[in-house]
Amino acid sequence: MLNNSETRGIINSMGLVFGDIGTSPIYTLAVIFLMTPITYSHVIGVLSLIVWTLIILVTIEYSWLAMSLGKKGEGGTIVLKEILVPLLKSGRQVTIVTILSYVGISFLLGDGVITPAISILSAVEGIRIIPGLETISQSTLIVIAAIIAIALFSIQKKGTEKIAWMFGPLMVLWFSLLVLSGVASIIYTPSVIKAINPYYAVDFLLHNGLAGFFVLSEVILCATGGEALYADMGHLGREPIMKAWRLVFVALVLNYLGQGAFLIRNPGANNILFEMIYQQAHFIYVPFLILSIIATVIASQAMISGMFSIVYQGITTRIAPMFKIDYTSDELKSQIYISVVNWLLLLSVLLVMREFKESTKLAAAYGLTVTGSMAITGIMMIMIFGLRKDWTKAIVSSFVTFVDLMFLISNFYKIPHGGIWSITIASAVFSMIMIYTSGQKRLYQSLKPMRLNEFLQTYRQMYESTNKIKGTALFFARNISFIPQYIPHTMFENEIIYEDNIIISITSLEEPFGVRSSFGETLAPGLKVFEIDMGYMEVIDVAEILRNAGIKEKTIFYGVEDIVTNNPVWKVFSMIKKITPSFVQYYKLPPEKLHGVITRFEM
Repeated sequence: MLNNSETRGIINSMGLVFGDIGTSPIYTLAVIFLMTPITYSHVIGVLSLIVWTLIILVTIEYSWLAMSLGKKGEGGTIVLKEILVPLLKSGRQVTIVTILSYVGISFLLGDGVITPAISILSAVEGIRIIPGLETISQSTLIVIAAIIAIALFSIQKKGTEKIAWMFGPLMVLWFSLLVLSGVASIIYTPSVIKAINPYYAVDFLLHNGLAGFFVLSEVILCATGGEALYADMGHLGREPIMKAWRLVFVALVLNYLGQGAFLIRNPGANNILFEMIYQQAHFIYVPFLILSIIATVIASQAMISGMFSIVYQGITTRIAPMFKIDYTSDELKSQIYISVVNWLLLLSVLLVMREFKESTKLAAAYGLTVTGSMAITGIMMIMIFGLRKDWTKAIVSSFVTFVDLMFLISNFYKIPHGGIWSITIASAVFSMIMIYTSGQKRLYQSLKPMRLNEFLQTYRQMYESTNKIKGTALFFARNISFIPQYIPHTMFENEIIYEDNIIISITSLEEPFGVRSSFGETLAPGLKVFEIDMGYMEVIDVAEILRNAGIKEKTIFYGVEDIVTNNPVWKVFSMIKKITPSFVQYYKLPPEKLHGVITRFEM
């Protein structure tokens, strides 16, 4: 028996983790049978492919293998990189794995744009089943879907904490209805149950040649969102997600089998799930349609929160610019809002709705980069299990990755049919990561920081001979062994030295969580170091940490880089630096105490 906390954990997982994969029955089978004729053997073969895709790619790859890898319960592509890098021996291997993780993150963000668009639009298209609304234009449906999307993205800044408690129960109701409708349909055509046998999946692929292979590109739609099991592990814990997945898996399989049974009886059906529900109980159709739209909004909400989380991981691990972050909850620091990400996502969602117009056409672009992300996860898992000499999991990971690659190759045909959108978005994200990380590295080299021993030698002389300003001044340095140029410029050239000077060092740990702060050794008279070590998933309030440590600063100095360059790549980097908040603005330090020290650099 489950206790109350376990039950609550499972219900919360339903709402926060399984929205995307849970709404895929709305469109998956409908899209697949646009590519292949509706015959009894084809329906059974496709159903078998769906069942075994869910088993191999979601249950085995994510629920078992990936979720056995975590750092303090946290999951995701960046976590895999953090686990793998310490196991590698050469710098070249570290570089390859780092770039691979960047590609994986870019892929996730690339397909993330399409998730709300296809989910909401496919649900809204169910309006056409309502008697009297059969002729409603696609343009009207797009407008309705766009209004729902705008409303969803507009409430993000206010936070969703107050309504998030409803997500789980609503998704439980959604999955319950999927089970009921699926079982009710299977009763009339029970032979579809044989699709659980993998023989029919293999038989379909063998007898349909290249056309059958390309059907895999649409079959993968049943597993999109499966990566959320691992990515969201840190929010809810491993056990509740795994227990919830067993229930969700059964619900999805029963509904897909039910849809297949309905299709065998009604080969002319187009919008299979909605037509099946309408035929079974037309009096509950409108409430079901409303619930399906709510379910797709919940799925989209989970994706948006996931995007904020991925970008925040990127900021704290210094692969993404310091975008402005707002905290939407006084109690949960993980509840964050990133304005630039939110509005760029909304703009992209509206653009793809306008461009593709129908959910079936959106499906032609969907899944390409998700399969790429799954393949990268598989490759990284092979390396981790191999280096740990866990041969059983390494062999299983190799098989799973082979399946991932087959799905990825089958999706290549989508590139000219809209898949180029996903690749374009992913490429833009990857380019920004590479430009930003390379630019930061080049800028750090250009900064010509002063070695600590040289700095201290000059500092002692200046401190003794210069009139000191009363109070405490704060300075920021990433690495205390190398003092950034703006500090000696302020102290030695401008002769601004306070009675107490504290260098603040903020370091990101390899672990996802944990915050430690303390004074280091006193470096010289009137000069101390205060170190803050934070997990890369932590959201910290620097001003509060300093206040709790008893630091009462009078002035805060920080460096401002003025980049001069003719190189087009570094011009992009310079623009990114100008439009994103500076270090001190990002950590929301009191503006009336801030003094930026400008240093010009040529790149």
